[in-house]
Amino acid sequence: MRAHAADTVSSLPSGMKITVGAGGASLRPMMWMFLAILITFLTARTATRVIRSGSGARAGLGNVRIAGNHIHHQVFGILIIIGTGIILVSEMPRGAALDAAAAVFGVGVGLTVDEFALWLHLDDVYWTSQGRKSVDAMFCVLVITGTLIGGASLVTGRVGTTAWWSSVSVIAVNLLLCVICLLKGKIVTGVVGIFIGVAALVGAIRLAKPGSWWAAHRYASRPVRAGRAARRYDQRYEERWNRLRDLVAGAPSEEGPR
Repeated sequence: MRAHAADTVSSLPSGMKITVGAGGASLRPMMWMFLAILITFLTARTATRVIRSGSGARAGLGNVRIAGNHIHHQVFGILIIIGTGIILVSEMPRGAALDAAAAVFGVGVGLTVDEFALWLHLDDVYWTSQGRKSVDAMFCVLVITGTLIGGASLVTGRVGTTAWWSSVSVIAVNLLLCVICLLKGKIVTGVVGIFIGVAALVGAIRLAKPGSWWAAHRYASRPVRAGRAARRYDQRYEERWNRLRDLVAGAPSEEGPR
């Protein structure tokens, strides 16, 4: 029985460690980072929605202001990322210390990416329609870190071997598909597709979004395909995705900064 348990542990991906018996499951650094990012994002969105509703004072929540300036939570996230990065490089922790560093780093990533739209537009667009880009960015980060939990390896085999060339060829084709997705205006699909090849393949095959580089250069002389793309990505399509974004992060308004 013990031999069978040992074989089970050794056959698991390198990114996940399972302790058989009373020890239970032991999470590895990437899992700690993923959980920290997810929990931080949900906590930050819950807190900001409570503050926005006007009931933050009763819950002990409020915007942080120093010398009259509103300090966004991405500032704390950036400081956490910098501090944790310095520790990871200088001390190179292992074991429980590495798990803790990964979790703290994940908190910093969660706080920073939750305000992705602000550092993209260099403006306080958190509660505007442009702020939905933060939700898309967070989705990409969660998919990437979630995929890496199992210890995914992009390149396999020794350099120059058949396995190595095969994996490199697959990566090259996949990156080409991701570029096509980006040219078709499918930013999230192109980013996620780097780690999930099926997403890149589907995104590259399907129609381009109107207004994208691909649509402008490939559909200009093909009105039928341009019409299909316009119907495929009409206002209802955007509204469906916006409802999902708003369910997670809160509906925007055009009233300006928080």
